[in-house]
Amino acid sequence: MSALPPQNTPSAKIDVSAQEWRLRVDLAAAYRLVALHGWDDLIFTHLTVRVPGPEHYFLINPYGMLFDEITASSLVKIDLAGNKVSESPYEINPAGFTIHSAVHAAREDAQCVMHIHSLNGIAVSAQKDGLLPISQQSLFVLASLGYHGYEGVALNAEEKPRLVADLGNRVFLMLRNHGLLTASATVADAFLAMYIFETACAIQVKALSGHRELISIAAPILAGIQSQAAQVTRGLGGALVWPGLLRKLDRCNPGYDQ
Repeated sequence: MSALPPQNTPSAKIDVSAQEWRLRVDLAAAYRLVALHGWDDLIFTHLTVRVPGPEHYFLINPYGMLFDEITASSLVKIDLAGNKVSESPYEINPAGFTIHSAVHAAREDAQCVMHIHSLNGIAVSAQKDGLLPISQQSLFVLASLGYHGYEGVALNAEEKPRLVADLGNRVFLMLRNHGLLTASATVADAFLAMYIFETACAIQVKALSGHRELISIAAPILAGIQSQAAQVTRGLGGALVWPGLLRKLDRCNPGYDQ
């Protein structure tokens, strides 16, 4: 069944808590920002956020809707078994469910999980040496990066424990031959992490294309990068940049908060 046009989606605001509605607005904004940056791969990637409460419900995109169309009300609420737990005319991406349910079940701290198929991210994921310490952006990622080997399209539940083990307690996971994943406490933090991850990959692709010897950053600098990152963001992380990103969406693609 094809997805309903977003303008025909009934508002969910009166049916959910204020906290869930705020999360819906932030996640819908993140989907539109992913589209704005060109990371969306049409409809074939996915971002999720856990709904507060003991049930382990989380929100995911309506499968078939373009990311720049997604609204807070159109997001689908599902449980860890992939069942819809509130009325929705939309289906979900089964591969998205496999990856995100695994992380949400294992990581209480990972309230938001983002997975994208960006061109630069996939390019670096296919390089044997992975992400290289050649840019400031790469250091932020390397301080908390895991790798997960490719096992085919993520439809097999048996892959879940291996994916979770490879992520561990890290923020960043490079899915070999596949793409990038970030896991963090808020939508804003997960999006900022993904922006830095993709930027580090883009820099590496460009640097390698120059066919010149690269300068690696010394290991002792990497050791202190996390405390430096906290200073740069004033301890706020993604919350420092998130209001500005929402203002940008309000100017160029409003309606995500409907």
